[in-house]
Amino acid sequence: MAEDLVVESWDLQCERNSREHRTVEMGREQLVVRRGQPFSITLRFSGRGYEEGVDKLAFNVETGPCPIETSGTRFHFAVTDFPEESGWSAVVQQQDGDSVCVSLCSPPTACIGRYSLTLETSTGYQGSSYHIGHFVLLFNAWHPEDTVFLREEDERREYVLSQQGLIYQGSRDYITSIPWNFGQFEEDVLSICLKLLDTNPKFLRDQNRDCSRRNNPVYIGRVVSAMVNCNDEDQGVLAGRWDNQYEDGMSPMSWIGSVDILKRWKTFGCHPVKYGQCWVFAAVACTVMRCLGIPSRVVTNYNSAHDTNGNLVIDRYLSEAGEENRRSRDMIWNFHCWVESWMARPDLAPSYDGWQALDPTPQEKSEGVFCCGPAPVKAIKEGDLQLKYDIPFVFAEVNADVVYWVVHQDGTEKKSTHSSVVGKNISTKSVGRDSREDITHTYKYPEGSDKEREVFEKAEREQSSLREEAEGLHLRIKLSDGANNGCDFDVFAVISNAAGTERVCRLTMCARTASYNGTLGPQCGMKDLLNLTLEPHAEKSVPLRILYEKYGESLTQDNIIKVVALLTDHQTDDVIVAVRDVYIQNPEIKIRILGEPMQKRKLVAEISLVNPLAVPLNSCVFVVEGAGLTDGQQVKELEEPVEPHAEAKFRLDFVPHQAGLHKLVVDFESDRLAGVKGYRNVIIAPQPE
Repeated sequence: MAEDLVVESWDLQCERNSREHRTVEMGREQLVVRRGQPFSITLRFSGRGYEEGVDKLAFNVETGPCPIETSGTRFHFAVTDFPEESGWSAVVQQQDGDSVCVSLCSPPTACIGRYSLTLETSTGYQGSSYHIGHFVLLFNAWHPEDTVFLREEDERREYVLSQQGLIYQGSRDYITSIPWNFGQFEEDVLSICLKLLDTNPKFLRDQNRDCSRRNNPVYIGRVVSAMVNCNDEDQGVLAGRWDNQYEDGMSPMSWIGSVDILKRWKTFGCHPVKYGQCWVFAAVACTVMRCLGIPSRVVTNYNSAHDTNGNLVIDRYLSEAGEENRRSRDMIWNFHCWVESWMARPDLAPSYDGWQALDPTPQEKSEGVFCCGPAPVKAIKEGDLQLKYDIPFVFAEVNADVVYWVVHQDGTEKKSTHSSVVGKNISTKSVGRDSREDITHTYKYPEGSDKEREVFEKAEREQSSLREEAEGLHLRIKLSDGANNGCDFDVFAVISNAAGTERVCRLTMCARTASYNGTLGPQCGMKDLLNLTLEPHAEKSVPLRILYEKYGESLTQDNIIKVVALLTDHQTDDVIVAVRDVYIQNPEIKIRILGEPMQKRKLVAEISLVNPLAVPLNSCVFVVEGAGLTDGQQVKELEEPVEPHAEAKFRLDFVPHQAGLHKLVVDFESDRLAGVKGYRNVIIAPQPE
């Protein structure tokens, strides 16, 4: 009778496994692996080595607080000669004296999350059990059988592994970008993401059912979409606020990354972090999804409709002076950000696999909870509104029409013959480059095409004739070069008369500061020309000067001025409306890198900004961070005010700990100039062997 097999020690081979599973940054202290891909552990025995045929080795893996085999949260499997395709498996890779290397593999359909691993040894009737440790299992975009499988390696690098990116903002006519530090591999982020799953109400209601559904990225996407906002009083991550009153928290414009937000949520005992707006909600959700292994990206939709009554028409009411005097609940946001995540939809037809829209910004409830999606982008394009989830809402965001009603003093309303169009320049960062990719074509067919009309009919929408303009008269708003913060600038109403007869019109122009969600501030420019004569086949350009002394005090951190022009034809009484959002440019943050960029070697960043205003800037703060570069967030408060047109400057020492391409991201805050962003790409050479 062989003596008992005694396990002396074991090695989870964290370094080797994390390298093979592309989890190096998160797998230094713990084992983090991707599902469907083998990982190795080494067992050492004392007294004698493992003998095949004499000794039996088996493993138990368990996840969640109440693991059950029938729920897919507990598995028992013995060491065999060949890997098991459909379940968990263990195979001896090699044996060397008293140690044996075992390859373990999960099925590509396993539930993700934190697992405990137990080894059972037996010789004859005698047996022992050893708790080997814990590991975390993630989705695997590299495995063809995983529902998040993405074919192209450069896309997997961008949408799963990249810790930095760009988020598009500004306006349709002036698209800007801000850098963002997603930081999904930064210290503690994985454990916070798993905590977020364990805090969600579905888990608290039924732990077994919730854990058993964590094999499905569709389910995870809905949970994350709901948990990034706190509107359901569900201990969500972020509180939203849009009224420019942020004194009891952080302005949404001042964040430059997700890590700080997620760490604050954990530190505050899962109380919501103040405050977020759409791009912050989307960026945090993108971090969580990438961290869990689901390919994800932040997208921006310009002129985004919030259609509360579902009729696909947004009504706006203007006075004769061009001022909005009556608000409807329907809104047009300058831009709106959400997340797209890549996954198969086995619950739908195969044609709906691929990018799915997920919107964590709290707007409308879905199945009683503030979340949105995943909505297949293909279904949005095809107008398949009945499929899961929330397709009508996203369809309206990119397709609703805007009707302007001009309300006369006697109360009568005149419908404008112009309709501004929703869902423009839908944008995301390009793969592997800091440039914008326009993905509008994935959401809608070309405007005016037969296919577009067909989709509208399918969406049971009467295609109105809103896009016809008053015969012969055209109106647009043009911007002079450079609307820079602190400067005066001109906007022009450009009117063309294509008709063969002279026209006499009234032109009204009105400028107001605005927030990106459509909320308007005070007026900062006005012009009213009662009798403007337009020659036949001629064009006229009428300027409106916008002064810093008028807009400076009321400009929000969104840096937007909304200009509305109304042209009334005295002969026909027809009204044409033109609207343009003017983006006020902030000064540039300059970043110089001094020294040779190499892993574990000190570098210096010289960071500066010129005050463009005619007044001093007080309470100036620079915030700097970069995944793989800085040790968390670095904050520099300037002791002195920055005088008008003077330079604010400081030096930051940092030691990069990761080789490769990284972004050093900077935010500048002060009393008169806030939310100014800048970044610098830095290529860090690996440390010599």
